[in-house]
Amino acid sequence: MEPSAARVPTSPPRIAPVASAGQRPLWSVMIPTYNATTYLTDALQSILAQDMGEELMQIEVVDDASTDADVAALVAELGRGRVRYYRQPANVGSLRNFETCLNRSRGQLVHLLHGDDRVAPGFYARLTQLARQFPEAGAFFSSYASINEAGQRVYVPEPLPEHGILPNWLARIAERQYIQYASIAVRREVYEKLGSFYGTNYGEDWEMWVRIARYYPVAYTPEVLAEYRGHADSISAEKARLGHELPDLARVIARIEQHLPEADRQRVGALARQRCAALSLGTAYRIVQETGDWSSARPQITQVLAMSRHPSIYYTIAKIYVKALLYKYAGRR
Repeated sequence: MEPSAARVPTSPPRIAPVASAGQRPLWSVMIPTYNATTYLTDALQSILAQDMGEELMQIEVVDDASTDADVAALVAELGRGRVRYYRQPANVGSLRNFETCLNRSRGQLVHLLHGDDRVAPGFYARLTQLARQFPEAGAFFSSYASINEAGQRVYVPEPLPEHGILPNWLARIAERQYIQYASIAVRREVYEKLGSFYGTNYGEDWEMWVRIARYYPVAYTPEVLAEYRGHADSISAEKARLGHELPDLARVIARIEQHLPEADRQRVGALARQRCAALSLGTAYRIVQETGDWSSARPQITQVLAMSRHPSIYYTIAKIYVKALLYKYAGRR
């Protein structure tokens, strides 16, 4: 079932140009947060350690009416007047909160850093260099690391082989999601032209990065300068628990296809669906590992087959089924 349009826009919301004609900062570091106060200290400290000063960097927490702690007090304690705080009058959902972040931003470059993620040393300096070196680029990103709830790195994806403007980037990012929110900065004028995030609150960023690649070059550095935190209370984790990630991704890929040249849509869309389906089979495998019961994994398998029927998908499903039989046999002995 499609979510409410009040919380999940059905088209890209407008981002208004900055009204003030005065001096603008180079950076707007906007920190959307909701009930992630446990990790907000980490996020703020990682930004403040790289603070360029108020003239060059706006730093603001945009709180979607959190109920887990007094976020205003935490921001006041850590920011000591340097970090601004805005609280939504009521909970509006992640996409509307991102929209608020973008509309409240005043800088030339906008970084949406979720309150449970953080940046590594050098992030802002390095992306500033990219922005100056490649003025034609609409966005700039680095490699990232996945961290756990304790802040320990658990996975670092293989970096892309290039540095600078990425060749054939539209087709590449349409086929596979390479970017985490924490690792990318976008020129504000790009959001003003293309609008904000929409459609679903899972995978919405992938569509945005494809949308940007359709109209602008994108620059990249392979340095690991951002950290994405996985934890049990995140939107991604909740979607995975409920089995909603593949239906959401199917909608996202359908939107992504519309950004591609017509000749490429079927091929690239099929590759994207195959990859998402293959990744989701990891969830089915974990279910079998935890329960030893094939029937427990069957709903996930059904969703995978609705996404892609590539032969490699059937092969992996067969391996999971054999694994379930082995668990069942071992349990009887």
